[in-house]
Amino acid sequence: MSKTLKLATLLIASTVVIMLLMNGHTGFILNAFAADDAQTDINTKPQAMPVDVAIVEKQAIRLWKEFSGRLTAVDYVEIRPQASGIITEVKFVDGQFVNKGDILYVIDPRPLKAIVAQESADLIVAKNTDALAVKELHRAKDLFRKNMISQQVYDEISNDKLVADASVKRAEAELSEAEINLSYAYIKSPVSGRVSRAELTHGNLVSAGPNAPLLTTVVSSESIYADFDVDEQTYSHYMQGVTSEQESSYKSPVELRLQNSESVYQGKIYAFDNRIDPSSGTIRARAIFKNPQGKLLPGMYARLRLGSVSEEKTILISERAIGTDQNRKFVYVVNGENKTAYREVHLGDSINGDRIVNSGLVAGDIVIVRGLMRIRPNMLVEPKVSAKVKTKAVKS
Repeated sequence: MSKTLKLATLLIASTVVIMLLMNGHTGFILNAFAADDAQTDINTKPQAMPVDVAIVEKQAIRLWKEFSGRLTAVDYVEIRPQASGIITEVKFVDGQFVNKGDILYVIDPRPLKAIVAQESADLIVAKNTDALAVKELHRAKDLFRKNMISQQVYDEISNDKLVADASVKRAEAELSEAEINLSYAYIKSPVSGRVSRAELTHGNLVSAGPNAPLLTTVVSSESIYADFDVDEQTYSHYMQGVTSEQESSYKSPVELRLQNSESVYQGKIYAFDNRIDPSSGTIRARAIFKNPQGKLLPGMYARLRLGSVSEEKTILISERAIGTDQNRKFVYVVNGENKTAYREVHLGDSINGDRIVNSGLVAGDIVIVRGLMRIRPNMLVEPKVSAKVKTKAVKS
């Protein structure tokens, strides 16, 4: 385009503007400029990104820790003979449930019955001798008052009475011992539970003493122990919630599941050991469970969950709200200007897809729970609190 043509075009445009101004069309020109400025503002103003958020709330929940352990019997008894002789009866079936006091074995009682009869007779003799000594002493007292016997004779008669009394007591003790030995011929179960197999059967000769043979065993089944190792940190946290009055009877609940089974047994802590194992940094704990059906057997492997003594006020957030920055964990919170802010958090245990927040958040904070890959610090967002998202973020 030539300079002459450019100049002509400029003159024509200027003339049009002057004519519009002379005819009162200034509004048209200003509206044109305003529309152009508005379009520029629309193109430059940042758009708020919609995000799902959860409002942080403190929930009263019971904290749980998982461990593995083994089941052990509350009462385990090895049955051995306390009397010598031949086994004449076995009064149980292998694996049978027996009650406390049930007879398991009978050892030939006849020799022991004979001893009891002999000791009974000796007691009768001792009592008769004592009765005669009483009469002799009464007569001696009367004669001594009349000076018809000497002091020496009276003392001898008095001593005979004391000897007769002692003989009665000795005979009673020997009879009691014989009766106890006779009771040993009838071997009874000291606890209620399930009996093992008979190691020795009818006709075997057994002897009492340190080397007495094992006849069978009985394990109680009404209740059962679960032994497991607890780390030092969990033990310290647990004991913070136990008062001195509660220490003798721990109230913390324990849940037990067997391997490859979803059945849950409810129990409680029975006791802790008296020392921390320095090699492992753990302490042995023992829980007790009811076992009315006898399904829990000593030696079984078990998965255990130890609950805190009481419910604690805790902040929970969804796992999806947590990001990882090298070795740090963080979340994005929304401030009062609807802009995002980076917040480092320190986390605790996982509970049903949520994580405990030990520090970094307070009640009332608004946390973004989805789409962290698209979020950057100081970004303008449009928070949307979904009831479903909020519930999942704070459930216990």
